[in-house]
Amino acid sequence: MKYSLSNKRTIDKLLSDAGFTFKKSLGQNFLTDPYVCPEMAAAAADSETGVIEIGPGIGVLTVELAEIAKKVIAVELDERLRPILAKTLADYPNASVIFSDVLKLDLKKLIEDEFKDCKRVTICANLPYYITSPIIMSLLESRLNVESITVMVQKEAAERLCAEIPSREVGAVTLAAAFYAERELLFEVPRESFTPSPNVDSAVIQFKIKQSVETKVKNEKTLFRLIRGAFEHRRKTLVNSASASGVVSKEKLTSALVELEIPLTVRAEQLSLEQFAVLADKIDD
Repeated sequence: MKYSLSNKRTIDKLLSDAGFTFKKSLGQNFLTDPYVCPEMAAAAADSETGVIEIGPGIGVLTVELAEIAKKVIAVELDERLRPILAKTLADYPNASVIFSDVLKLDLKKLIEDEFKDCKRVTICANLPYYITSPIIMSLLESRLNVESITVMVQKEAAERLCAEIPSREVGAVTLAAAFYAERELLFEVPRESFTPSPNVDSAVIQFKIKQSVETKVKNEKTLFRLIRGAFEHRRKTLVNSASASGVVSKEKLTSALVELEIPLTVRAEQLSLEQFAVLADKIDD
């Protein structure tokens, strides 16, 4: 039996039959807009694609991915959704669910073991707002063998992640994401598209993973430590913020900026990723 998972009455019955109640701590909001998930699925997969979905909920996006992709493996933290997903995915033999914390799962092994017959692998997710950055950064930093990551996040987070560099909208996560991937905001999703309706709008963004690192730097850890420190006190100058964060001494950073002919009054949002890389190399000398 195929369920109309964009129908609120159907959703309410599925949840009620399973005795399911929403957990605010898990940021659970289920999509009811019938157009969003098909559009996300089309952006993330085709018939030769293996997809890892993070946080399937009741399977709204999972079903759409399974209609298109060769294989879908969803990773869900909440065990209470097991009986619901068993129902909603019953007609999709190419879709399965692993109940685990995605941040603790060995995704490299999962990809190697489960997607041997797929031409490409992608990741697709409707991420809870409270854990957006940790999951995205974990996925990017893991250097997984995936072609793209398509995610729905809070609109403000989407704009920050996809902001032009340099600009006032840039944050540490913007630069980190740009280091690993080409970023694109695909479309916006109003808050009325969910049940229960959150207090903010959302947007779907896509990261196309770079096959090789374009920004050359001696030590990536130094680069990202510098970036995080530079943005920790974003109203301060880069020198004052990074030194106050304990990343590097004020004297060493000042000397590096002078040598690179970068004004001492510069703020983190005014530097390009390449300038941060050169600066990180100077600090490491």
